[in-house]
Amino acid sequence: MTAPHTEQVSAAFDRKANVYDAFGEDHVNLTRMRTKVYDHIARHVAKGSHLLEMNAGTGLDAVAMVNRGYTVHATDLAPAMVSEIQTKIATQRLAHQLSAQQLDFTQLTAAQHAPFDAIYSNSGGLNCIADLGPVVAQLPSLLKPQGTVTWVIMPRFCPWELLLTVKDRSVGLRRWQKNGVMANVEGVNFRTWYHDATAVQRLFNARFEFVECEALSLVTPTADNNAFARRRPRLYNALVTLDDALSTRAPFKRWGDFYILTMRFIG
Repeated sequence: MTAPHTEQVSAAFDRKANVYDAFGEDHVNLTRMRTKVYDHIARHVAKGSHLLEMNAGTGLDAVAMVNRGYTVHATDLAPAMVSEIQTKIATQRLAHQLSAQQLDFTQLTAAQHAPFDAIYSNSGGLNCIADLGPVVAQLPSLLKPQGTVTWVIMPRFCPWELLLTVKDRSVGLRRWQKNGVMANVEGVNFRTWYHDATAVQRLFNARFEFVECEALSLVTPTADNNAFARRRPRLYNALVTLDDALSTRAPFKRWGDFYILTMRFIG
């Protein structure tokens, strides 16, 4: 990321840090989405493994993975986010299982405690950069042989948002903008980009092999919608059933609000 862009992203998520956790409270679909990510990682990474988390935010995912039996080194660009992680480490007495470091994911080679058994990034943090190639290039120096990379990324094709074109064309088609779109987080504007799964997979060279791709919230609401599941529980549950049935099938597995892509480092 360029320096001005990095500063904007850091400033935005510094402001977001003290309200970030509250957004997920009583958010049925977001809780479901996070659980699916954890289950996905657990299918490919043995308990007791040492994980590196990129763009860890306030450490919600890191704590969840610790509770599942992993050791996690959580990194984030924003100082206030890292401070929130450190607070969780202290209050929940997790110092032996969870560590934190302020770190831009374009500078991962400076990560402490390498090498790792697995690296993961949740919630579209990687959509804050236009070119993921330089991020991929760092991974071999951080992973043990047979280590995995699991990235949760927002693609262009999101069925739920396409339905919104009926009401607001700008929202329904925003992911298709060639040069990305502006996001506003707590009053700070910065550009974001959408990355299709096939294109991201191609960035990994012959030292990696494909493991799995899974749609995340394919036909259920997007992560920013915290009301639909409460207001229409029967319809939401029906959509969940359909979502689960389609999420690992082609071509649906590469669509959705996000997709979960896992690659394995051959060494």
